Amino acid sequence: MDKPIIAVTMGDACGIGPEIIARMWEHRYLFDICTPIVIGDAKILERAVGYVGSARGVKSYSELPAEPWDTESIACIDLKVLLHEVPTGQVHPEAGRAAYLYIERAVELAMAKRIDAICTGPLNKAALKAGGCHHPGHTEILADLSNTKDYAMMLWSPKLKVVHVTTHKGLLDAIGSITWERVLSVIQMSHTAMQSYGIQAPRIAVAAINPHAGEEGLFGHGEEEDKIYPALQEARNRGIVVDGPVPADTVFFRAVRGDFDVVVAMYHDQGHIPVKVLGFEAGVNITVGLPFIRTSVDHGTAFDIAGTGKADEKSLIEAMRQAAVMARHRSG
Repeated sequence: MDKPIIAVTMGDACGIGPEIIARMWEHRYLFDICTPIVIGDAKILERAVGYVGSARGVKSYSELPAEPWDTESIACIDLKVLLHEVPTGQVHPEAGRAAYLYIERAVELAMAKRIDAICTGPLNKAALKAGGCHHPGHTEILADLSNTKDYAMMLWSPKLKVVHVTTHKGLLDAIGSITWERVLSVIQMSHTAMQSYGIQAPRIAVAAINPHAGEEGLFGHGEEEDKIYPALQEARNRGIVVDGPVPADTVFFRAVRGDFDVVVAMYHDQGHIPVKVLGFEAGVNITVGLPFIRTSVDHGTAFDIAGTGKADEKSLIEAMRQAAVMARHRSG
């Protein structure tokens, strides 16, 4: 395929999203593997260019232009949502509403197959809510806009890949909501996601819920037997290479060592902590199960440093690179 077109949503205008995009545009090697275009507000990007000290201009488009377009300047589909100046480093309802609209336009383009992937800048949940969006974050917004019922969060880092059965739920609610059917679905999505990286028979580990995988009933109330073992059996019937339930205190070490290609984690912190310990700045958030490719930075809006030019673009660069890799494998 030609270089994949990746739409980069600007995220919350009051946070560091515009600044990391401005910094990303200086890494010209990215343009050898993809053609990016920002969906956002051009005047906010121009402000961010000043914050980071870049010499690049911002080129505005009202719609996705015909290729090729100018990538020496920061190419932006300018939605002109933010009619008034918004402050940096603060929760602002207009910024929350705008961030939602950027995602909405990106999904429209992805569903129409006019772009090959979406890479999202960071959101602020409080700003989203203040702006009238009642979804807790990107994953739920993207699923709703694309009418996707079965999806999961994958955290990618150079040493460890983790897909979550549950995410934004309290621990008791998370464990109570796990079913073997959901575990099986996440195993299947993990298998498909790793094939997007060219691994035809990925080795999947499923983390246990209880210490020592329940120790044959000594710990817990039979969660492994009820919620995990039936999913493992059906996955194997489908020809998927899967091991488990593997105790959570060893599974991530074994994956980093090379025993597994991806780990299925049962709840948010079980999967997030090891990935972030290994390297927060290089982490990437990927939504699996969507009808299009979506990657994201694995950090928030960092209001405390917004507007200072100190924001680190490494996670965004890696998210762009992963989107390009997945787009190439999917097209192939």
